[in-house]
Amino acid sequence: MARPKHKLTNAELKAKPPGKYSDGGGVWFHKRPDGGAQWFLRYTSFGRRHEMGLGAYPSVTLKTARQEAEKWQAVVREGKDAIRERERQRREAVRNLHILSDIALDAFESRKAELKGDGKAGRWFSPLQLHVLPKLGKTPVSQIDQRDIRDTLAPIWHDKADTARKAMNRLSIVMRHAAALGLDVDLQATEKAKALLGKQRHKPRHIPSLSWQDTPAFYQSLDGGTVTELALRLLILTAVRSYPLRNLHLDQIDGDTWTIPAEAMKGRKGATEDFRVPLSQEAQRVVAEASKFAREGFLFPGVRKGVISDMTMGKFMDRRGMVERPHGFRSSFRDWVAETTNTPHDVAETALGHTVGGAVERSYRRTDFLEQRRVLAKRWAEVLYRTNSQKVAVLRP
Repeated sequence: MARPKHKLTNAELKAKPPGKYSDGGGVWFHKRPDGGAQWFLRYTSFGRRHEMGLGAYPSVTLKTARQEAEKWQAVVREGKDAIRERERQRREAVRNLHILSDIALDAFESRKAELKGDGKAGRWFSPLQLHVLPKLGKTPVSQIDQRDIRDTLAPIWHDKADTARKAMNRLSIVMRHAAALGLDVDLQATEKAKALLGKQRHKPRHIPSLSWQDTPAFYQSLDGGTVTELALRLLILTAVRSYPLRNLHLDQIDGDTWTIPAEAMKGRKGATEDFRVPLSQEAQRVVAEASKFAREGFLFPGVRKGVISDMTMGKFMDRRGMVERPHGFRSSFRDWVAETTNTPHDVAETALGHTVGGAVERSYRRTDFLEQRRVLAKRWAEVLYRTNSQKVAVLRP
């Protein structure tokens, strides 16, 4: 004979004395001595009796308690443990509520150690921050599909192709990070989005650079003795990238050689060794002049703290009415090498900090051509501060 259901009524619930009262069908009402009360479901699963809370009374009404009980009784009839199933559903719901901005920040934090300067410059995160998170940042990562990604990156897919490519790459990493966290995401969403967006038709724009013939006049105009001007002079003399120069520490300089830590070098994929830069006498004079501004050992300190920013030298050139960028002086140097010297290709490329040759070739060739590059640096310095700079003797190998 089936057990009767719905024994209790709303009218009698408040009047009940402390104790446990069955409503039938496994639904129970527990009135505590302190006046509080709650509902629970009593059921048997795998030969064991369980009591599953259904909520506090009166927040959970008699009708709601009966509906909840029926839902979980159906789960038990399927051969599942109701309590465990509810916990599983709660965990899944929590996982699926993780929004993209939170996952992106977590992915960024987990990768800082492998990024240059622990990612402090923000270059890894900025494509996401500027072009993805404003539109998708508050979207649960589990709900993001290829159409969302397509619509987000479509405005820059062709006009800012390199930036869009970086944003897509970073987003793919974030999605894989989400999957590693156990979240339910579509790992193919970025590849599908690429298929929807189509092949990029953007032609890369080269960074504007000053011709090597005009570089000496600009170099000689940097005579104000400011931190920014000294930084630009050393940047031009050494043809290095902005990051290692801005973060140059006096401990890295030993006489006529500046040693850049491996982690500060870009463009040397797989490199684990530091990179030596020869310093001409002119470069050493610049270092000596800049040393009076040094703070905490850094040769080019910022106005308030840290070192000068990535934009400092660029803004200086802007004020001069120039469209050329500081990074372009690497091209100026490389063009001078190609047009006026007989420098071997490997030496010229190594002077720019580029990786030359394949992995096998590099494993046998241990030289960094330092002495040949030292001659090249001396000649380049002579070009820069010589009045008639275009009359340059050809450098023989």
